[in-house]
Order: sequence, then structure tokens, then C-alpha cells
Amino acid sequence: MNRILSVLAAAGLVMSGAIGIAAAAGEGGHSEAEPTHFPILPPVEEEWSFAGPFGTYDRAQLQRGLKVYKEVCSACHSMQLVAFRTLHDLGYSEAQVKAFAAEYTVQDGPNADGEMFERPAIPSDYFPSPFANHEAAAAANNGAAPPDFSLIAKARGVTRGFPTFVYDIFTQYAEGGPDYIHSLLTGYGKEPPAGMQIAEGTHYNPYFIGGKSLAMAAPLSDDQVTYDDGSPQTVDQYSRDVSAFLMWAAEPHLESRKKTGFSVMVFLILFGGLVYATKRKVWSNVAH
Repeated sequence: MNRILSVLAAAGLVMSGAIGIAAAAGEGGHSEAEPTHFPILPPVEEEWSFAGPFGTYDRAQLQRGLKVYKEVCSACHSMQLVAFRTLHDLGYSEAQVKAFAAEYTVQDGPNADGEMFERPAIPSDYFPSPFANHEAAAAANNGAAPPDFSLIAKARGVTRGFPTFVYDIFTQYAEGGPDYIHSLLTGYGKEPPAGMQIAEGTHYNPYFIGGKSLAMAAPLSDDQVTYDDGSPQTVDQYSRDVSAFLMWAAEPHLESRKKTGFSVMVFLILFGGLVYATKRKVWSNVAH
């Protein structure tokens, strides 16, 4: 009996302590307006030309996205896993790719004297980083090194819970990365909820997956990049184009993968039909 009373007393102390901690958190911690998960708003599901089992890339959009990356994003973000020669897939000629690569400078060497040197890039080179190393990138951006953009469209995305992820199996939804990037780039300028504290030097964005604010300021503005094809020069269009381009950078063989998958499905259907017909032929006269 004494042992039971001791256990109950200990349980009471634990409960009272937990209540006290919760009260203290309510007084000095987050306010009721503070979210418990991020992003605060889920990414908006957009329409993409490469969506679905028969989706393909829009080459004109990819070229516009490359221009946005080059003129805006490349000032902070690298694409060190993307070679200049892959720009052939965007519809550029060999001469255009060579001219584009030559606009960048890469480090090479060592030379005959054992020293590293810089030279114009060639198609076999990869998009260089704007910073010498990770530490330099962090030092130039308030301690937060900008991520590499090579695989960002596949590495970033918001988990879609039940039952949405079940639908995604049948619709082959794989555009979570571009949806997230587009929503993030267009999500600046919104006011945080009442009571939410935003750290100084950061910027509120309800679509940011890592917290309530991020170090990067709004990178895009209307008429910032000039389009030669007459497309709208708006933040929304810039965001769509660069999101599509980053999806291509992360998965350049998406179209061939989908074609192969479709061919495999057709083969399996035909093969299944032949197997069924063979079964009917062989076992038709056998008593069951």
C-alpha cells in the first residue's frame, strides 16, 4: 500500500512539474500565434508542362529560366553539378554553348610552374560558384551560405500527408520542388501573423520550409530581367521560368524516363495478354 501511494505521489509531482513548464513556456516562450510547423502555408500547386506521365519540358521556358538564373541567382548560388554542354538540351547550338560558357571564368591548373590559374570556361566545364569556398559564401551572406542549385528542385519540397500522397501515386505528382520554389519566390511581401516575432536581418515568408523567416531577401522584381520573346516580365513569370529551369537541371532526363516508362507499361500489358492467352490455350482441355 505504501509503495502504491509513493508511486501516485511521484506521478503527481511529474504532472505538476509538466504543467508548470507549460505555463512558463506560455508566458515567456512562443505566443499563441507562433506556428508549430513549417511552412506556414503549403506551396501552391501550379500547372507545369512537364507534369504527368506524358509531360515534356518547354524549351522556351527553360531558356528564359536560364536567363533569370544567370542574371539574378548566379550572384549567390552555384550549379556545380551542371555542365555547360548540357545546355544543348535547351535548344542551343554548339557555338552558342561555347559562347555562353566563355562568359564564365574557372580555375584550372596547376600549370608548368605548379600554380593554379584562371581561364574562360569551355562546354565541358561546370557552372562555377560565385564564392571561393563555403566559408566565403557564408561570410558574404550573414553566416548562411546559399545552397547549390544543381539538385534544389528535387531536394526541396513539402511532404504531402494522407490522403494526398495516395493520389500522387496515381497522378505521378513529382512537381513538389518547382511548386515550392515558385511559392517561395512569390511569397515575399506578406505580413506575418499578429504576435509573431521576426528576427532582425531576416525576411518573413510563409512558404519557407525551414522556419518563419529566412536570410535571403526577395531576389526578384518586375522588369528585372529582359525577355526577348515578349513574355511577361513579372515576378510570377520569372519564378515560373526559373523553377522549370531548376527542375530540368535536377532531372535533365525526365522526358526520356517517361518515354521509357510508357514503353515498359505497354510491353507489360501485351506480355500479360500473351501469358493469359497461352494459359487459356494450354489448360483449356484440362479438367479443374
